[in-house]
Amino acid sequence: MVVLLLSVGCYTGSRPPRIGTNAPDFTVQDADRKVSLSELHGQIVVLNFWATWCAPCVEEIPSLIGMSERMKAKGVTVVGVSIDVDGDAYHRFLKDHGVPFLTVRDPDQKSSRLYGTSGWPETYIIDRSGVVRRKFIGPVDWNSVEVTEFLTKLSQNQKS
Repeated sequence: MVVLLLSVGCYTGSRPPRIGTNAPDFTVQDADRKVSLSELHGQIVVLNFWATWCAPCVEEIPSLIGMSERMKAKGVTVVGVSIDVDGDAYHRFLKDHGVPFLTVRDPDQKSSRLYGTSGWPETYIIDRSGVVRRKFIGPVDWNSVEVTEFLTKLSQNQKS
């Protein structure tokens, strides 16, 4: 799985767009809650765009859940933004998989369009200052040594 992580995180040429720049702010309101990225300022945010019908998204959910629980004490907050149109499928997925982290449904894909997301899952790691530090396209092993070390260093380097 580490090989997958490395291939997913590799880019040719210069850095991918948004790395080192302020994360675009957004607000998404669904039937359950309202989420604004700006309200999470001061936390390390793992912003994950996903869908219930996306096999790679389903594949990475267990490790994303594990990382969210393990890294919460270090100031890491996972925010899942689902692009599902079917609200029932979305709610059933959250229940069936026991998703504990903050999620919101954005069927119009307004927030993912701000980031230029075209494939799912796509994930951004945003530091406490609101700057995008990493981007992953495709499923990630969130329990890998590389990811754990990156998030740990980010949390230690940016104590609030």
